[in-house]
Amino acid sequence: MAKRILLPIISLFKPESSAEKNFKKSVEHILGEKPSNLNVYQLAFRHTSASRETAIKGFRESNERLEYLGDAVLGMVVAEFLFTKYPYKDEGFLTEIRSRIVNRETLNQISRKLGLDGLIEYDGNRRGMSPRSSMYGDALEAFVGAISLDKGFRFTRNFILKKLLSHYDLEDIIQNNINFKSLIIEWAQREGKEIRFEILEEKGNRHHREFISQLFVEEEAFTVGNGFTKKKAEQAAAEKACEQLDLK
Repeated sequence: MAKRILLPIISLFKPESSAEKNFKKSVEHILGEKPSNLNVYQLAFRHTSASRETAIKGFRESNERLEYLGDAVLGMVVAEFLFTKYPYKDEGFLTEIRSRIVNRETLNQISRKLGLDGLIEYDGNRRGMSPRSSMYGDALEAFVGAISLDKGFRFTRNFILKKLLSHYDLEDIIQNNINFKSLIIEWAQREGKEIRFEILEEKGNRHHREFISQLFVEEEAFTVGNGFTKKKAEQAAAEKACEQLDLK
């Protein structure tokens, strides 16, 4: 009789699969200590294309909510860091440098450097997704959100300062703070030429949108640039134009 009662209780303690063990080990390696709540990290790496049904009708679970939380935490920690590091710089400078630190392209790169790209769960039919996809940066923000829930703000702050900001060369970011669009506009004014930017195409969906911008000079197509925002796409097109015109 005792045996019969114990069987269902024992079955609750299911041993970890090898995949779960490897995932736990990977997270521990990145964090520097064991995760307390593995489920929240598994959710952090569940891309919207692999979202799952929940008990709540119409709600599919993915890493989007954690991404929202991580974005806020990351932005606050970086803002505090810059505020302390540059006590005599104005708000415009601090905002611009923070924007450069947390921009999607940079977060994508850091995510891959940390090895997060190998942990992301997403729709197998999208394996051909562009390596410039925002999926990696989104996962990094969701990971930060997961850390804050699992380990608290102090641990998360230290993780951001030591593990993420160590990948940045701040002086290089500051020195390369070039507004290529302004440069090409100034050139056009000097030369008496008319220029305009036009968004030719928007690729992807609301989670992975990429814009293609065309720069026209005197109504002739000149250069093309792409980015995850219209502004970034225009800057990319302007940068190529500056290279061609030797305006740097």
